[in-house]
Amino acid sequence: MTTRIAVIGLGAIATEHLSAYQKNDQAELVAVCDIEPERAKARAEQFDVPRATTDVAEILSDPDVDAVSVCVPNTLHAPIAEAALRAGKNVLIEKPMTVTVGEAESLVRAVEETGKALQIGYVRRFAPNALVTKRFLDAGEFGDIYAARATLLRAAGNPGGWFGDVELSGGGPLIDLGVHIIDLCWYLMGTPKAVSASGVTFAPLGARDNIQNLKRYRAASAVRANTVEDYVTAQIRFEDGQVLDVETSYSLHARNEISVRIHGDKGGAEIEPELLMLTERHDTLLHVRPQIDSLGFDFKVGFANQIDHFLRICRGEIPADATAEQGLEMARMLSAVYESAKSGAEVKIGR
Repeated sequence: MTTRIAVIGLGAIATEHLSAYQKNDQAELVAVCDIEPERAKARAEQFDVPRATTDVAEILSDPDVDAVSVCVPNTLHAPIAEAALRAGKNVLIEKPMTVTVGEAESLVRAVEETGKALQIGYVRRFAPNALVTKRFLDAGEFGDIYAARATLLRAAGNPGGWFGDVELSGGGPLIDLGVHIIDLCWYLMGTPKAVSASGVTFAPLGARDNIQNLKRYRAASAVRANTVEDYVTAQIRFEDGQVLDVETSYSLHARNEISVRIHGDKGGAEIEPELLMLTERHDTLLHVRPQIDSLGFDFKVGFANQIDHFLRICRGEIPADATAEQGLEMARMLSAVYESAKSGAEVKIGR
């Protein structure tokens, strides 16, 4: 039995959801929804979806819709996801789950009260390099993970559109890019409870729209508001002493860079830019390069895996594992970093 899917919000990331659903024989795309009617119509035609609408309520009241992908701007995630859960739909929600702790707490309650599943779109968890690393971690190959470091820098990478508008995005590179690499490290560390965060944000460069002769990712909207940070550096501490250092940027005088590393007492791994495992045997340091098709982040494979995983959740074969509770913990971490940047002091993360 296939799962009948509607996709709400039809910007750039929604096309990846639509494409992955279309290629999965366990999914049936039945509707798309967007505030812009022409875009909704165009996406419906592109992906052979029978119905296009601008009305979210129409989607949520439809008994022929089993589950939804929520791909709207960040500040709209929580109300639409909660309404979908309470309408009896399973939900795949793009990251970040919410922009505030209070919204995240409401979604946790909605999951508990409805019994429906909410899965957060942390696509990097589902790429082959992360899946292989997780298998080695679970087998104890790296021992206890006590530290991690995540870096994702863009020199001129503000997408514009709602991404640059803090009223719609909730923040800049930290909440857009940083959330991916923070989650990947945190997940591989075993999702420990965060106890404090210290962070600094800067915004001297803006969107860098003056830069020429360089192709860049652009949001679907042509609007170029910029009220978010350019650059963030932060440290998050966890209850058992682990620590995660992160830095991320939209605009920075630096080379584009991604690096994700975890360090354990028996070994460690570089997950990005390419998977490399590091350990020692017989008093000799070893660098082990797995023989897999995708050493780096394979976006298409990761998305296909994520959608297949969500469909298994919808069929009741497995429980959600990027849960609302994990979204709440992420909201606490991100909020604490932003609060620390404003106050100039370390911020305790309460419960």
